[in-house]
Amino acid sequence: MTQTPGSRRVHEIDAVRGFALAGILVANIGFFADPRYAVTTGTMPITEGPVAWFVSTVVLTKFYILFSFLFGYSFTLMSRDGVKVKARMARRCLGLFAIGVAHGFLLWIGDILTLYAMLGLILLALRGISARRAFVIGCWIIGIMSVIWLVLAGLTLLDPAGEVAPLVDAAAGVRAEELVRSGPLGVLTFQAETYPALAVMVWVGQGPMALALFLFGMAAGRSRVLEEPERWARFVPRMQWAGFGVGLPAAGFFTWAQGRGNALELLSMAVNNVASVLLTAAYVVTFLQVIRRFPAVGRALAPAGRAAASNYIGQSVLCCLVFTGYGLALAGRLSPFVVMGVAAVIYVVLLALSAWWLRGHRYGPVEYVLRWFTRWARPSGGIERSSRKAAAEAR
Repeated sequence: MTQTPGSRRVHEIDAVRGFALAGILVANIGFFADPRYAVTTGTMPITEGPVAWFVSTVVLTKFYILFSFLFGYSFTLMSRDGVKVKARMARRCLGLFAIGVAHGFLLWIGDILTLYAMLGLILLALRGISARRAFVIGCWIIGIMSVIWLVLAGLTLLDPAGEVAPLVDAAAGVRAEELVRSGPLGVLTFQAETYPALAVMVWVGQGPMALALFLFGMAAGRSRVLEEPERWARFVPRMQWAGFGVGLPAAGFFTWAQGRGNALELLSMAVNNVASVLLTAAYVVTFLQVIRRFPAVGRALAPAGRAAASNYIGQSVLCCLVFTGYGLALAGRLSPFVVMGVAAVIYVVLLALSAWWLRGHRYGPVEYVLRWFTRWARPSGGIERSSRKAAAEAR
């Protein structure tokens, strides 16, 4: 793996983060495009057509766990600095939580930064465990969650009254759409009414899996898995077979089961817990092979990965400007295919902005603020001279 000059950053890890940002955007943009989902079904119904099928099968629950894995891996990189990790990590989590709350109330009701901040403190408390134990605990968490879903599915089958029709409040959906399109005050009203309850749902629904992947990432970082790929390169075909051959059909079952009764949905949740990990692993190893064969792809995505938090919030800003009363107010007015086109444009714009910004700055805007808070001092070298200028000065 290649190290970014003058730092401990691993170029490929940044490229994987840049890749993950695409999945995060595709997963989230549907709720910006149609806020009714957030207050009615809680997800995009598969009856919406092939786009919803694709997003549910290939994207949902795959990329937030990839980010969780990378968070755990990055924690080990920080630990190698030989500094007071406990104090810095605690401040980092506090700063991340504050940014997440502002993000949730102002821009994106599905914010995950507050969850990462809280789980980061748990990871900090577990920092002394071995890589093997971290991996085992992560497996236990996934296993227990799957068993819980299976037990609930069994209880639903045994109870004739267990099937409960999903509650869909059409009036609430219409009101949500009107608020979001009405102007900045309407957007803020919708955010304030919706974000707190949805934040709890994110913490409960995604928290256990995110923690498991934090631990997997910490185990991988301790073992330098992404920095020493020759140790596991021979397993790539097996990982791809498990991910695409087993994980992808299982993810398809998860999508198919939605809306077909509580028992099937609960069973699909148990299956999807494992399928998501397998499929995400296949994505990663395949992506790493792609950027080895086509290095330009990695170079294009790595700047966004270096400024992942800025890109994550930047996605919300641009989505709000397109779909809400902060800007064009197009919520509910574009077809799913057009929405995916908007996602592609936003992603490309942020890739270009990231590359431009990092030519003159060492950190992304959000990363700079977070690093300032973490170290309790203004980061040195906030503006990074280009290598060409530095070479010219040296001559």
